[in-house]
Amino acid sequence: MAVSPTSPRVLVVSASIGEGHDLPARFIAADVRAQRPDAQVWVEDGLRACGRLVERIILGGSAFHSDLGNVLYDAEYALMTHVPPVRRFVSRAGEALGARGLLGLVVTHRPDVIVSTYPGATEVYGRLRLQGRLSVPLVSAITDLAALRWWSHPGVDLHLITHPESEEEVRAIAGPRTRIVAARGMNDPRFATPPSRAEGRRTMGLPAEGKVVVVSGGGWGVGDVEGAVATALAVDGTHVAVMCGRNEPLRRALAVRFGRVERVTLLGFTTEVPALFAGADALIHSTAGLTVLEAWSVGCPVISYGWGRGHIRANNRAYARFGIADVARSRTQLAGALHHALLRRGSAVAAFAQLPLAADVVLGLLRGDHVGDGG
Repeated sequence: MAVSPTSPRVLVVSASIGEGHDLPARFIAADVRAQRPDAQVWVEDGLRACGRLVERIILGGSAFHSDLGNVLYDAEYALMTHVPPVRRFVSRAGEALGARGLLGLVVTHRPDVIVSTYPGATEVYGRLRLQGRLSVPLVSAITDLAALRWWSHPGVDLHLITHPESEEEVRAIAGPRTRIVAARGMNDPRFATPPSRAEGRRTMGLPAEGKVVVVSGGGWGVGDVEGAVATALAVDGTHVAVMCGRNEPLRRALAVRFGRVERVTLLGFTTEVPALFAGADALIHSTAGLTVLEAWSVGCPVISYGWGRGHIRANNRAYARFGIADVARSRTQLAGALHHALLRRGSAVAAFAQLPLAADVVLGLLRGDHVGDGG
């Protein structure tokens, strides 16, 4: 039975693989503290908690900065997702190797609820919840649109989804008993009240006039970023802002080719993404996830291009199906998609700002609320 503790204890479990898991963990934790200043909130790296062996296996499997790494990543994802015997083996192996460390976080912090932003931790905790080895309510915070096999689990009490369109897939995987709620608050709150186009450009030091195209390779700066920049520059009068993430070798390589081009601005990791997307006329992005949602929410057309592997491929199909982003599989297709995108800059999506805060839904779970249940 749900309780309403005097001082809520919330454990947020993430993984330091790019920004796709750590960023939503930080914002959920911050919002919980803002809503309940008396709350005790911890953000822990679930991958590290699983032990050095698991951390090395996962980080090694995520190394996609080479052609061979990309091929291996694609093959691993296909086997783990689409081949049931392999999927069952990986799930059981994850429990065998990671349960002790993840349960150790529970013993240490004694939380009233666990929020997982990392599907590897969600899978293990979900199995433990079904087995009765975990008595704490479990929340999965999902930041992808599709390819949700590891994000969703029948043992999860509440699935938070960033896209309402994800509910059908989550329900098919997790079953009829779990709650599913579309929510915001898993990214920068400024996306709910974005600055104007002019304000965004002033903040980022971008030209006040003309078309601005943002090129992003995600937190790790992967995909055909160089090709995307060259394609965008081929459009007369465009200014290209490049998000290199934490990939300094990429930034240095782009500086060699484009550093003297006045129409190019090279950015490292930045926290001013709301201003950047508010001021942009189009985004070319390689790794799906929150970045696509963020641009879409402020009315900036998105093209997914440059790294169509693994879960990105499934997300690309979903983007096309729901009309959230265009998909380009070659530089020729990218040129056509960009021409179309630059003709249709829209306004901020009002429905996004009206979604409940993820932190509110989590705290509501402790109170026994069922408001906003998408299921």
